[in-house]
Amino acid sequence: MLAQSESTNSKVIWKLIGQTSEDGQMHHISITGETFTVGRNATSNLCLPVSSVSSRHAEMRVVGDRLFVKDLSSTNGTYLNGTKIRGEVELKSSDLIQFAKMVFRVNRCGADTGSRTVSHASEDGAMAIMQFDRLINDGGLLPFYQPIVEMSNRQVTGFEVLGRSRLYGLQMPDQMFRAAAKLNMEAELSEGFRYRGVQVAQSRLDKYILFLNTHPNEIGTTRLLHSLATLREIAPSQPIAVEIHEAARAQLAVIKQLRIVLRDLDMSLAFDDFGVGQSRIVELSEIRPDYLKFDMQLTKNIDQASASHQELIRSFTKMVNDLGIETLAEGVENEASHQLLQDMGFKFSQGFLYGRPQPIGELQLPKS
Repeated sequence: MLAQSESTNSKVIWKLIGQTSEDGQMHHISITGETFTVGRNATSNLCLPVSSVSSRHAEMRVVGDRLFVKDLSSTNGTYLNGTKIRGEVELKSSDLIQFAKMVFRVNRCGADTGSRTVSHASEDGAMAIMQFDRLINDGGLLPFYQPIVEMSNRQVTGFEVLGRSRLYGLQMPDQMFRAAAKLNMEAELSEGFRYRGVQVAQSRLDKYILFLNTHPNEIGTTRLLHSLATLREIAPSQPIAVEIHEAARAQLAVIKQLRIVLRDLDMSLAFDDFGVGQSRIVELSEIRPDYLKFDMQLTKNIDQASASHQELIRSFTKMVNDLGIETLAEGVENEASHQLLQDMGFKFSQGFLYGRPQPIGELQLPKS
């Protein structure tokens, strides 16, 4: 059972703040009584119904205004601020206590200390880092899919795969990559997004192009090439376009080599967040990607942009189309923008007008 969790009870001194399951919900758990048990067993004061947690995992006790924790010979251990504990140890406010892979922040609250807002506490970043292993290795990644449509008929032709999760502090991509950067694991996270996105999509999106992102740290590495080959083994017939962001395109020779590999794997190449400029035009003539995704700053609310801005985008779109590259406008949110971009010559588009990123179970797909 879950312990009492009212934050207004002034008699409560200690709390644990974290997720009690993988449902994405945060709980404030009051530690009541002299002895407080933690485990997978339903009779525990704090029940954690997760396979990595032992039936009787740990025990906490309050002595006066002090809090102690002891591991009960659990299979996967109890950790204090990332270090496995031996025997009984004392906890302090803001400590991070981890039962197997379930992470909680310790908070002392009462008349003398007050209670801090969880979302703004600096310790939440450390909590996110400690949950990173769950994100990568325990299926914590939750792929979302945003439709890409053909402008002439608004038929969905593909989906961009975007990463989400239900883990506290790691729900959005920027949060995940901040945690990954502290562990030097940006490439592993990006790779995990692609694998999970393809695996989940195979049951329903096997006829659509999946636009898969890469991280700049991956470009030029053999790991990226191996991961793409593995993806093709997992999904031999899945149409795939690999997106390369602007920050990763500095070395033309590296991108040219990647282009060759992608052709051998029957995958397309897409340049993402593409801007207008002389260096960018040189890249286009040298590489000739299959898709060019215009930077959202160039196309969002294009109907409200100045005449000179619109004319620049129109001219550039024509040049790209003349090179045989498929043009794609991002950030399309209203009907006027759609009509103007289509008139400018864009072939494909993406944005809230056609659909927001959603998990696969919520996508509305045309019946075949």
